[in-house]
Amino acid sequence: MRVLVTGGAGFIGSHLCELLVHANHEVICLDNYFTGSKKNVYVLLNRPGFEVIRHDIINPIDLEVDQIYNLACPASPVFYQINPVRTIHANVLGVTNMLELAKRTKARILQASTSEVYGDPTVHPQREDYWGNVNPIGVRSCYDEGKRVAEALMMDYHRQFGVDIRIVRIFNTYGPRMALNDGRVVSNFIVQAFQGEDITIYGKGEQTRSFCYVSDLVAGLIAMMNVTEFCGPVNLGNPGEFTILSLAEKVLKMTNSSSKLVFRELPSDDPVRRKPDISLALEKLGWVPKVDIDKGLAHTLEYFKTAINGA
Repeated sequence: MRVLVTGGAGFIGSHLCELLVHANHEVICLDNYFTGSKKNVYVLLNRPGFEVIRHDIINPIDLEVDQIYNLACPASPVFYQINPVRTIHANVLGVTNMLELAKRTKARILQASTSEVYGDPTVHPQREDYWGNVNPIGVRSCYDEGKRVAEALMMDYHRQFGVDIRIVRIFNTYGPRMALNDGRVVSNFIVQAFQGEDITIYGKGEQTRSFCYVSDLVAGLIAMMNVTEFCGPVNLGNPGEFTILSLAEKVLKMTNSSSKLVFRELPSDDPVRRKPDISLALEKLGWVPKVDIDKGLAHTLEYFKTAINGA
C-alpha cells in the first residue's frame, strides 16, 4: 500500500515508518520538524519506497494514498503550550485537511488521539465509554480539547461522508528517539539522572501514570489500522500503573545516579491518576503490550546515554 504518516519524523512516527517500510509498503513521511527530526528517519532515507516531505498539515496537501496515520501534533506540554493556538489548529485545521484527503482518495485514516481526552479522570481505570473531565479553558486545553475536537471531526466525517476512520487513544509512551528536551516525565528523569542534575518531581509524586514501550504502541497502531468493522475509539497503553515518585526511584537505581529528588508545585490541571482499561483492544485487536517497564527502560536508557554523549 501507499501509506502517509504525518508526524513521521517524530518519536512514535519514525518507529511506525520503519515498521511499514520493512513490511514493503510505500511510505510518505510528512513532518514540519517542530518536534520531529530528520535523524529519526535517517536510516530509511535510502530505502526504496520511502519519501520525506517537509510540510505542516495546517496547510492542505494533494497526494495519492491508501492509508493515512495522522500523528502530527506536539504531544508534550512543553511544546504544545509554546504556541497553543497553533496546537489547536493542528487538531482542527490539520485533521480537517487529512480527512479531506482521505475523503477524496477513499483512504482509511487513523487519528492518533490521546488519554488526555479523559482530562483529570473521575473514573479509574479509564474506559473508552468515559467522556472525561477536561478543563476547556485551562492551559492544557489547546491539546486536550484539540484532540477531543479531532475525534469529533473524525466521527462526523465518518457519519456524513462515509470516510473510513480509526481512532486510537494513546497513553504515555516512551522509548528510543524521544528528544532530550522532550519535557515528558520519562525523558526528564533519564536526562537529569545521567547529567547528575536534581530530578524534578511535581507535587508529592503520588500522581500515577502508565507507561507503554514504543514498539508495543506501534504494533497497536498497525493492528487498529488493519482491523475491519471497528473504528474505535480504542485505548492503547500499558495498564501497569506507577507513581511518579516510584518511577524516579527506579530511574535513579538503574542509572546508579547521585541525583537528588526535588519537589516543585504541581502544574495546573495535571491529572492525578491515569491508567488505561485495554479490554477493548484485547477483544477487537488481540493486542496487549509485551514489554515490561524494566526491559523498556533498559533499552531507553541505552539510547539516551548514547544521545547525551553525542549531543
